[in-house]
Amino acid sequence: MDIKGFVLAKAKEAREGARSLGKASSKQKNIALIKMAEALKKREKELIKENAKDISFAVKKGLSKSMIDRLTLTGKRINEMAQGLVEVAALPDPVGEVVRMWQRPNGMTVGKMRVPIGVIGIIYESRPNVTADATSLCLKAGNAVVLRGGSEAINSNRAIVKILRDVAKKEGLHEGVVTFIDIPDREAVMEMLKLEGIVDLIIPRGGEGLIRAVTENSRIPVLKHYKGVCHVFVDRDADLQMAQDICFNAKVQRPGTCNAMETMLIDKKIAKNFLPDMAARFNKAGVIMKGCPETRKILRDIDSVKEEDYYNEYLDLVLNVRIVRDIDEAMEHIAKYSSAHSDSIVTRDYAKGMRFLREVDSSAVFINASTRLNDGYQFGLGAEIGISTDKIHARGPMGLEELTCTKFIVLGNGQIRE
Repeated sequence: MDIKGFVLAKAKEAREGARSLGKASSKQKNIALIKMAEALKKREKELIKENAKDISFAVKKGLSKSMIDRLTLTGKRINEMAQGLVEVAALPDPVGEVVRMWQRPNGMTVGKMRVPIGVIGIIYESRPNVTADATSLCLKAGNAVVLRGGSEAINSNRAIVKILRDVAKKEGLHEGVVTFIDIPDREAVMEMLKLEGIVDLIIPRGGEGLIRAVTENSRIPVLKHYKGVCHVFVDRDADLQMAQDICFNAKVQRPGTCNAMETMLIDKKIAKNFLPDMAARFNKAGVIMKGCPETRKILRDIDSVKEEDYYNEYLDLVLNVRIVRDIDEAMEHIAKYSSAHSDSIVTRDYAKGMRFLREVDSSAVFINASTRLNDGYQFGLGAEIGISTDKIHARGPMGLEELTCTKFIVLGNGQIRE
């Protein structure tokens, strides 16, 4: 079978899986997820053996230590992957929830009900845990999933999918609830993106290059998770110790994430009081700072920030620092350079905080809190499939509700249109 036929067959199998899930109860889905978790732990040795093949190939290919670390499965990581399935099983099932009802003058009742999207294609890189995470969220929300992981983790992903499919079949679900395109050729992705009418939604997870390539070639709606160029603005009315703690956390706690701060904006009224202590703390943590001309008058030993730096998602201990006149200039900067992911203001001024919430157009906007908190688990969603920077359908952390859509339901007693 050629690549086109192979991908089409996998997608059609997923469509059958979606129909199977449409008949499944919450209890059946939850039991399947719990059994999947147990099977992953039980077959730990098998997973580690297959993962070793990927690690060996990665070493020969000369992949970075950080990439190899992301690829590696250990007993601890497999246990965490399994625990994620159990946690999703414990979440409320969004399918079938009636979110609103109203009555019309003719007596009929109209409502909106949450229903699955259908078949979701997920294209991702590196981390094998995404295979289980994505499957659990899609399954709980009633969706079948077509997975296409990166070639660097193909053996690990193939083993995980086999375990999940075995359990699905034993628990009375169609195996197509989770399918995996295990062809590393890029043509497989291109064929997958043509399957409108079979695959309902594509979610790419990975670098900006992958996401742009998927968006440019897909005939299917794409939910984009673009880069995170995130800001914290320290207002003149901020509690400076709080501001220090928030900025430090936003940059240092885990710099390689999409919700880490990349540019720190400082009100000029407090810059001389705030920057020296903040810089000392950053220096101790190994942060490399780049500053605007006004910043470099205070921090004379840092490099100059360039215009293009403000667009960078460093994903590293590198930080742009800019002094601004006031909140208006801060918001102008964010409007120009932000990727509309996560932006925060530190202030004790209620009116300015409310302005920032209203006027900054990002997926999550914070007052007196770190951008690192833009996360499904931190928001109480229980889990997420990613953070959408789109505005249509879903924006911000995508939990179970965001993996459903709604349909209208009408309850009548003989009404007709006159």
